[in-house]
Amino acid sequence: MSFNLSKGDRFSLSKAAPGLSVVKIGMGWDPNDQPNGPDFDLDVSAFAINSSFKIPSDSYFVFYGQVRMGNCIKDTVETHLDRPITDDQSIIGAIDDPDGTRSDGEDDEDMLIDLTKVNPKVEQIIICCTICKYPHDNKKDRRTLDLNFGQVDDCYIRIVNQLNGEEIMRYDLKDHYTNEDAVEFGRLFRVGDSWEFEAMGRAHTGSLQTLVDMYT
Repeated sequence: MSFNLSKGDRFSLSKAAPGLSVVKIGMGWDPNDQPNGPDFDLDVSAFAINSSFKIPSDSYFVFYGQVRMGNCIKDTVETHLDRPITDDQSIIGAIDDPDGTRSDGEDDEDMLIDLTKVNPKVEQIIICCTICKYPHDNKKDRRTLDLNFGQVDDCYIRIVNQLNGEEIMRYDLKDHYTNEDAVEFGRLFRVGDSWEFEAMGRAHTGSLQTLVDMYT
């Protein structure tokens, strides 16, 4: 049984799935591409933060750039592709999919989190999605500077028990952010020895750099 959350809802993963260890975080979206318009490239990232709301080390900023720095692991299915990974191997990040060709109608991007391996210093894991913009986009297209989440439909985040493939919960983003280009979709956080999830839906301008400035 999967639970549908609304913005601000908190959900106990440990109660819903006792013994839960590895979760898949799946995310999806449907950008409103315009004919001959700029390409939409949405990226999933995670910030594993401590009690000071900062990442304990650079390893806990999990994003596609870690692959270029060699902090990565081969995907178990698409072995020619790499995923970023934290030093403690607790978080395996998303495969970068700049043109959306890997999506097969299911999640556009996903990441894996082994809750049993997360560093004790990490109190929260913030799951984010950002729009890649000039000059970081592949085509160096200045028109990407005008893209925002108001042009993206059907955004969601879901958590799946990796052991049995069962979806535990899902949060569909209802807000239309017509100026913002970065969204904190949700966070996993510790409550004693258990883990909970909060549907955040908190949007920002400044794309990925804004989040980097907040948590590093």
